[in-house]
Amino acid sequence: MTATPRPPIWDVAIVGLGPAGRALAHRATALGSAVVSVDPLPRRSWTATYAAWEDELPGWLPRDAIATRTDRPAAWTTRHHTIDRTYCVLNTSRLQSILGDHCGTVIAGRAVDLSPTSVRLDDGSTLNAHVVVDARGTGDSPDLAQQTAYGVVVDPGTAAHALGGEAAVFMDWRRDNGTSPTDTPSFLYGVPLARDRFLLEETCLVGRPPLPISELATRLHDRLRARGVAVPSHADVERVRFAVEPPPEAGRSHSSDQVRFGARAGLMHPGTGYSVAASLLYADALARDLRDGSNARLWPWKARTVAALRSVGLRVLLDLGPEHVPEFFDHFFDLPPRLQAAYLSERSNLRGTLSAMGRMFLASSGDIRGVIFRSTLHREVR
Repeated sequence: MTATPRPPIWDVAIVGLGPAGRALAHRATALGSAVVSVDPLPRRSWTATYAAWEDELPGWLPRDAIATRTDRPAAWTTRHHTIDRTYCVLNTSRLQSILGDHCGTVIAGRAVDLSPTSVRLDDGSTLNAHVVVDARGTGDSPDLAQQTAYGVVVDPGTAAHALGGEAAVFMDWRRDNGTSPTDTPSFLYGVPLARDRFLLEETCLVGRPPLPISELATRLHDRLRARGVAVPSHADVERVRFAVEPPPEAGRSHSSDQVRFGARAGLMHPGTGYSVAASLLYADALARDLRDGSNARLWPWKARTVAALRSVGLRVLLDLGPEHVPEFFDHFFDLPPRLQAAYLSERSNLRGTLSAMGRMFLASSGDIRGVIFRSTLHREVR
């Protein structure tokens, strides 16, 4: 926290200091903007696990922000796949430290009203700025599709047994977790957090409503028990629950009104729940636009079109019958790596996104094609 005199009007005021807000404050300050940020608990430590594909990360991020790298992680659907990309788990505490350095003035407070140029706080004070950025995340609403997960942290030997010797497993949809083919599916995610720590996590990718965390805990222990793995009673636990869609009132900041950033602006991929890498990558672009007084160009038409296509993908995931989910991901991991990356990571690669979705449609069974068709039609008539 810094104690510098407050200017009568700030260049940028940022509301919300999760990874997206911190990244924008850090990059805008580096570009010379006078930045003030507001958060109810700005000193709270981040405890979530953040991960990304290495090619998604910006060049300005120091290498020690990455805790582990896994070349060509595995995936299990109806069969084994190898993903030809490098997967990284970020060092959460180091990332928070990096983004917390040189990030302007930080105020502990709760924003109760935002306009494009002012923030009113719960103590009655008002911050005025040339631009106010809403970076408060997606919030929590039962009306939004959510991802839930339950994980345990184990030693490398235990993880190797659970993962069949794989260095990391991005998704394992096999049903040795005590479920039947008609139950809502969940998958095992297994990644190294550090040299001596592995995360094994049972995940409901998206649901409306999602699977309860208690159900995922039962499934994880059933799965590990079936693989001959005993989890120590003192193991650290991770519980995850967040919306993968922005709230309806947030929308996307491609208009000239309220500027938004991070998951609040729709940077979260609705089909995976990943947003941190996109927020890190696009913080520079938004910071430059804010400094130069130009319109925020996070949502050119290609990015808006890709986002609409990804929303169709979310609808497909929500509407697929449980028995079809492993086959659906079979076809995804059969795509060439460049098309996997286009759909997962490249917000403005319209051609690649269309090609990936088109190939999956052609490879799918008639039942899955019907779901894709209905989901696309649903999107068009909304």
